[in-house]
Amino acid sequence: VTYTEGVRVSVELLSESAQSPVLFVVRQKQAVLSFQVPLILRGLYQRKYQYTQLGRTLCQPPTKAVAETQFFYVDVSTLSSAGIHYQLRVSRVDSFTLQTDKKFSFNATPSQPQFFKYVFPEGVDTVIVKVNSQKNFPCSVMSIQDIQCPVYDLDNNVAFIGMYQTMTTTAAITVQRKDFPSNSFYVVVVVKTEDEACGGPLRFYPLLPDELLDAGNRSKTLDVIVSPAINSEVYVMGMLFCLGIFLSFYLLTFLVACVENKRYDTVFEMIKTRTLHDDLNLKPADQRCIFCVLERSLESVGRSRHESLSSVEEDDYDTLADIDSDKNIVRTKKFLCVSDLARKDNRILSKKYQIYFWNIATIGVFYALPVIQLVITYQTVVNVTGNQDICYYNFLCAHPLGALRCVCVRECVCVCERESVCLQECGIPKHFGLYYAMGTALMMEGLLSACYHVCPNYTNFQFDTSFMYMIAGLCMLKLYQKRHPDINASAYSAYACLAAVIFFSVLGVVFGKGNTAFWIVFSVIHILDRMVLLVMGNIVNWSLAAYGLIKRPNDFASYLLAIAICNLLLYFAFYIIMKLRSGERIQCLALVCILFTAVVWGFALFFFFQGLSTWQKTPAESREHNRECILLSFFDDHDIWHFLSSIAMFGSFLVSPEHQSDSKRTENHHVS
Repeated sequence: VTYTEGVRVSVELLSESAQSPVLFVVRQKQAVLSFQVPLILRGLYQRKYQYTQLGRTLCQPPTKAVAETQFFYVDVSTLSSAGIHYQLRVSRVDSFTLQTDKKFSFNATPSQPQFFKYVFPEGVDTVIVKVNSQKNFPCSVMSIQDIQCPVYDLDNNVAFIGMYQTMTTTAAITVQRKDFPSNSFYVVVVVKTEDEACGGPLRFYPLLPDELLDAGNRSKTLDVIVSPAINSEVYVMGMLFCLGIFLSFYLLTFLVACVENKRYDTVFEMIKTRTLHDDLNLKPADQRCIFCVLERSLESVGRSRHESLSSVEEDDYDTLADIDSDKNIVRTKKFLCVSDLARKDNRILSKKYQIYFWNIATIGVFYALPVIQLVITYQTVVNVTGNQDICYYNFLCAHPLGALRCVCVRECVCVCERESVCLQECGIPKHFGLYYAMGTALMMEGLLSACYHVCPNYTNFQFDTSFMYMIAGLCMLKLYQKRHPDINASAYSAYACLAAVIFFSVLGVVFGKGNTAFWIVFSVIHILDRMVLLVMGNIVNWSLAAYGLIKRPNDFASYLLAIAICNLLLYFAFYIIMKLRSGERIQCLALVCILFTAVVWGFALFFFFQGLSTWQKTPAESREHNRECILLSFFDDHDIWHFLSSIAMFGSFLVSPEHQSDSKRTENHHVS
């Protein structure tokens, strides 16, 4: 076993008023270390701090010899005309070579940094280095550097090479053997001269340019431990777990599709044979559906159902005034269906709703490509500079795989809906363009969420929220379309409004932090926009506006998303209440989906609010919230949030007005 003995040189200046500093030069076989006493370290705005006690560990260059004794020389010089008293001490460093899974405690100051050596044991290719402290301040830096001289262990040069993190109470860096040809590395811990990088208070600006400031007591007790990271088996189990969740949804969807297909095949066969009255087991709702199909088919004689949509013009159909001349004929039908109240031809509305899908597909392509390019740039910058403060990971449960970092993202599960004669002619007219747009928005949310989690930080959080606004807006439009079958908002107008929402989100991210004027303007626009809602809706929106004005949260994107989700939930509740007041019923399957989705959302939000990291604070403060993996030694709380929220979003799409009721007679259906 190779053992390296660490040597530390400590100097204390005893003369109180030295005219000139004392220069110490330590000469080794393959390295030279020089420093002066008193040592002057600079902070922000050229603030200067003087230290009269120094301690430096000597670099240990690699050697090929099995056993070798190295010598070093200390040269002392000064330009002072008067005598200077100092104390020089050379000592061995206990536990200079760190052992796996063994904790070691030590003290450090800005002028007395510490570094230790770690050698990869046989069979271990990846380790995680953890440094902890019981107190937040003073701010410090943990760095991983290759075995070479010199070692950069001062506040003004620790970021020159290797990987580094600022820290208050916790820091963790995953290290791979392949990145270090010598199969070993240095763990360097430096205490910073100031605390601004860790979210500490900002010191006053110096009155005089050369004024020396008192640094105070900046000693910090820390402990370091190096542990093996997860092995390939854990990776495989984590991937199989994700794959199992995916397959379970596809299997469930396939089974439901088979059951529904068998049910509809039975109904269609009864339509063909016209044996409706002979089948006593058919539900009344299905009877009304079949009568609707039969009667609607008589009305559409002479009109080709396969006519090209491009040849259909809205001017060919009745205007509002024409409805009065033939609605009495409609009322003479034995079974009056909701679709009878939709006077516009179904092909025209379907064509308009298809625009939603093509527009959001185009938006997604143009939005996603620059995002992917920026994310690749972020990852390149992190790998080249070694600055691990750029990305806000949960470093205690981060598992790099090669040059990539494993992140759990929201999976996208889409189901196809069959368009049949019965579905098309009974109940509320079906237009699948909005469904396709909602599904596309969900898939884009999954892709952009993955891009955000490659390097989560303050500037790219909008990647994770932009299509959430799209989903909320499209769901509101779908709810509105269900109660207004002849009225549809233009896709261009709808997306223009959503673009305005995202524009406000960008303004909030850039200018909203602590800006009272911005919050006043936004709150006024928010309230005026929602004044026409119900009293309860106004109370909720007034409360959200008041919260924004008083608290002025830094995470404006999430605040804006909360407004959109709350209004979507209010509109959905209004929709359900109006159905019940109108004498309609909610199917048992839909009720089960609603309850299941609500429960899953509750558990998902519980894990979301665990807060394993936050870019609203400094990187060092964010790492205070980092936690170990809790599932399969691979997934943390935020990963579980993504699993559960994906299931909840899938359930939310299932809990659509499409599945909540059978076709209803017009006297039991509220149409406004």
